[in-house]
Amino acid sequence: MNKLQAFLLAAPLVFLAAGCGGSGNKPASSSTTGPGGKQIRVGLAVDVSGVNDRGFNHLAYLGVQEAKAKLQTQNRLATANSATDYVPNMTSFAQQGYNLVVAVGYTQIDALDTVAKKFPTKKFAIVDVDQTTLPGKPKNVIGLLFREQEVGYLAGYLAALEEKRLPGADVIGAVGGQKQPPIDRFIAGYQAGAKAADPAIQVLVGYANDPTFSDQAKCKEVALNQIARGAGVVFQVAGACGLGVISAASEKNVWAIGVDADQAYIDPQHVLTSATKHVDVAVLKAIQSVVNGSFHGGNAVYGLKDNGVGLGKINPRVPKGEVSALDKIRAQIVTGKITNIPTIVK
Repeated sequence: MNKLQAFLLAAPLVFLAAGCGGSGNKPASSSTTGPGGKQIRVGLAVDVSGVNDRGFNHLAYLGVQEAKAKLQTQNRLATANSATDYVPNMTSFAQQGYNLVVAVGYTQIDALDTVAKKFPTKKFAIVDVDQTTLPGKPKNVIGLLFREQEVGYLAGYLAALEEKRLPGADVIGAVGGQKQPPIDRFIAGYQAGAKAADPAIQVLVGYANDPTFSDQAKCKEVALNQIARGAGVVFQVAGACGLGVISAASEKNVWAIGVDADQAYIDPQHVLTSATKHVDVAVLKAIQSVVNGSFHGGNAVYGLKDNGVGLGKINPRVPKGEVSALDKIRAQIVTGKITNIPTIVK
């Protein structure tokens, strides 16, 4: 019997009603002006997971919507049925004269590189891609990056504390959608944090290898295998695919850790916490830089210190002593007492 089964009761998975519209392109009705009185228009190109992924893409969409509310920008969303839509979607925005084209996710790196080179006078932003890794380091692209390893460390530390206080061997797991730098930064930090809290813990790492980040069955299978090997906590780092990890945790009465957005609402009974990444804030700031004329190529990097990443709601079952210990670890990362958190999965 899994270590957590004696502590939790099964609970149904609660799904968020789709409220942000994931089909087709729909422009906003309002607009604003930037330097020179030009109308500011923002095109958001999301990957095949769509904006109803309850995480990554949805957060980017919220950032664009916040720009509409605060800066009165005119926005349009381009969804994709397959990866072949990425280049046409971004090209269409560039051809129509949009002031900023925002691509979401590492899976769009090649498409963004292609379109940015074709339209060197247009401005582009891409979430989770290092601008310096693009050929020629184009000055019309800003990479929106995060120190995922910092919040991964916190998630791993908490996971280990929870696993350590329960009887039996100490085992936790992590499920990545694909082996990509931002995913591995989360998991590498998770491994390091867990080992800091419990040097004897075993951290199982697996990848669903889902190119669309939407096949929940693939992620669920990996998570179920880890749970069968004794994992009392499973960390999903796989976008919409990772919802299958939460489903597996619910079925087997173990803890799940969400990613990107605060996913406690999906299953309040079994979500331990979430390693959040404030994609919405990064997207909004990129749009603001276009509005105020300060946009420039390069990278913008967000970590714990500037609230670019952080933990979501911590399950109320967690003892207060563990929460206090976690707060101290967070402070040590922010102040630089804990440094050199790994970014590569061992």
